[in-house]
Amino acid sequence: MIKSMTMLGYTYHFNSLKEILAKANEEKSGDQLAGIGAADARERIAAKFVLADLTLSEIRSDPLLPPEEDEVSRVIEEAIDETVYNGIRNWSIAELREYILSHKAGPDDLKRIGSGMTSEMIAAVAKVMSNLDLITAASKIRTITRCNTEIGQRGVLATRAQPNHPSDSIPGILAATYEALSYGVGDAVIGINPVIDSAESVRAILSATKEVMDRWSIPTQNCVLAHVTTQMRAIEQGAPMDLLFQSLAGTEQGNKGFGVNIRLLDEADELMRLKGASQGPNHWYFETGQGSELSSCAHFRIDQVTLESRCYGLARKYKPFLVNTVVGFIGPEYLYDSKQVIRAGLEDHFMGKMHGLPMGVDVCYTNHMKAEQNDMENLGVLLTSAGVNFLIGVAMADDCMLNYQSLSFHDLAALRETFGLRPAPAFEQWLVKMGIMENGKLTDAAGDPTLFMG
Repeated sequence: MIKSMTMLGYTYHFNSLKEILAKANEEKSGDQLAGIGAADARERIAAKFVLADLTLSEIRSDPLLPPEEDEVSRVIEEAIDETVYNGIRNWSIAELREYILSHKAGPDDLKRIGSGMTSEMIAAVAKVMSNLDLITAASKIRTITRCNTEIGQRGVLATRAQPNHPSDSIPGILAATYEALSYGVGDAVIGINPVIDSAESVRAILSATKEVMDRWSIPTQNCVLAHVTTQMRAIEQGAPMDLLFQSLAGTEQGNKGFGVNIRLLDEADELMRLKGASQGPNHWYFETGQGSELSSCAHFRIDQVTLESRCYGLARKYKPFLVNTVVGFIGPEYLYDSKQVIRAGLEDHFMGKMHGLPMGVDVCYTNHMKAEQNDMENLGVLLTSAGVNFLIGVAMADDCMLNYQSLSFHDLAALRETFGLRPAPAFEQWLVKMGIMENGKLTDAAGDPTLFMG
């Protein structure tokens, strides 16, 4: 695919679809590090013009990674609803954008056309959308999933409690869990990132959180975010696991860097169906994040937004309960500053929603990035207005185990109250019973973890 664009007396030449997609991307330090980004704003605008004129059929007929060479490409290609695709195949990316943003395109319409699109098409339209476009489009789409409880309803902002501890201390994990619950946080999942990646440690943490859930009759899910093989061993040892976790990349080689492939994910999926503790049909929790493929030398000169979209194409195969992008976790080599983190969070949320996924975001940054807590609160507000399924909270917004900054439990409560949103219905009923919430608002008892010390 060779295209050109003349602008202000200068002709820009693009020699492949990879080049067009990369140079049409908003500025990202990861693309610059890979040597594939636009040289300047003019070249970026020229690439956007060229991309906007491409049709969906042109993008599909020129695969960035051929399905015969990459299993993620095969999963994406095999999932396409051909009837839907044939109805939109001649649309240009510009026409697709106009339709997505039009009043006639409702939630069901967007889900329907998403089923007929490859991940590359969804990434392409994100590149020609403004931040407000991404918010407006994503806010239309709701994806309801069920594990032990249901989340994703309109008017609901679910939350993950992330009570990590630097030594996997069970009392320390539970102390942070009680604080989260006292603020009404944890309806999406109580999810712990472990220090020790062993089946015994995973089982101990799962057993402790499940005991708390049972003792206080808490309608939620538990998860320990170890490697999927470690979790599988824990399940075989009888660990009470509601959600199975794994990080995903957008290429087969990138997933090898995570130590997984489709065969292993299929095996884990079957094991969870047979021996998992959850009651509902959705039992996966996936995490992604722009730049992971570049960090493992598995990007094939494909830009990080397109690769991120391909992660979602893989994730939808397994009908997960939760998916979130850990948007600023990898560092400034991939997203340099708060402007790039905010853009990436909105892109990822929109692309996940267009894939029909229950999309959440870990609004976060590392301390060597040009960002601060106010920037994260800004992104939290933007994502809440965009209808994000869930956000993640850690004690005091400071993850003392993973050493990065996120949102606090209090921040999540403030976002709910500011936007008039509620916890998941079953969880809210429990909060009312505990005296933590009344008429959709936290009571004076909220924020006091000693409620759970009796």
